[in-house]
Amino acid sequence: MIDKTDLHLHSSYSDGSDSIRELSEKIKLAGITTFALTDHDTVAGCEEMAKLMPDGFIPAVELTCKAGDIKCHILGYNIDYYNPELLALIEKGKKLRKAKLETRIEYLKQVWNIELTKEELNWLYSRKSVVKTHIANILVNRGLSDNNQDAMKKYLDGCKAGDTRFTGEEAISAIKSAKGIPVWAHPLGGEGEKHLTQEEFLPKLEAMKSFGIEGLECYYSRYNKKEIEFLVSCAKKYNLAITGGSDYHGSNKSVPIGKLNVENQPIAKSCFTHLS
Repeated sequence: MIDKTDLHLHSSYSDGSDSIRELSEKIKLAGITTFALTDHDTVAGCEEMAKLMPDGFIPAVELTCKAGDIKCHILGYNIDYYNPELLALIEKGKKLRKAKLETRIEYLKQVWNIELTKEELNWLYSRKSVVKTHIANILVNRGLSDNNQDAMKKYLDGCKAGDTRFTGEEAISAIKSAKGIPVWAHPLGGEGEKHLTQEEFLPKLEAMKSFGIEGLECYYSRYNKKEIEFLVSCAKKYNLAITGGSDYHGSNKSVPIGKLNVENQPIAKSCFTHLS
C-alpha cells in the first residue's frame, strides 16, 4: 500500500475554500499520511493544523515572488512559523496586498460601476491573505459571473494594481532564517499557465539556483509523466530536494486533494526527498 503524500494544500487562510478543520477532515478521508499546509503569504493556519493533525504535518508557506525577471512561487517547508524574519516579511506583504486590494475595489467602482457593500468589504479586510480570488468570489455570489476564474478575467485582470511580490532573495532568506527548505513551486508553470519547454526551463533553473533555491516541486497535479521525469532528473542532477503536491484549493480550483500528476497515478513516498 502506498503512503499518500500531498505537500501543497491551501486553506481559507489564503485562497482555499476549506477551513483548517474542513481541510483536516478531507486529508483523513483521502488517506493522506504526510502533508503540508502551504497557504499563500501567511502562516496563520499552521498552529491550528499542528494541534488538529500533528502526525505527518509539515508546516510550510508559499511566498509570491519575483526572482530577477522570473515570476514564481517559492514554497518553504519545515519552517519555524514563529520566526521573526519570516513574520516581518509576511507583515510587509500584508500591507502591500491591502493597498492592492483598495486599488482593485476602486477599479471595480470606476470602471464597472460595482460598489462593494460594507459587509463585503469587512469580509475582505478580515482575511489574513486577500487575493483576486476573494473579490472574484463576491462577484460570483452576486451572479455577475459563473465562476471565479471568469470573474477575475473579466472584471479584474485589466486593473494595474502594482506589484506585491517579494524578491526571490528576501523570500529565500526568510525561509532559511526560519530553518526551512526553499522549493520552487510548479516550476514549469502553475494553474492556467503555459508550461515551459525544457529549453525554456533550464536557464531559469540556473537563475533560481543562484538565488538559493534548494528544491523543485516535481510532482504536480497539472504535470504529465514526461514533465515529471524531466524535473526529477534535473533535481537529481543538481542535488535538489524533490517534492510534490496537488495545489488543492477546495472549491476555488478544480484540483482534487492528493492528485500529484495529470494521470492521477499514486506516487510512492520514497519518490520524495525527506523534508524532516
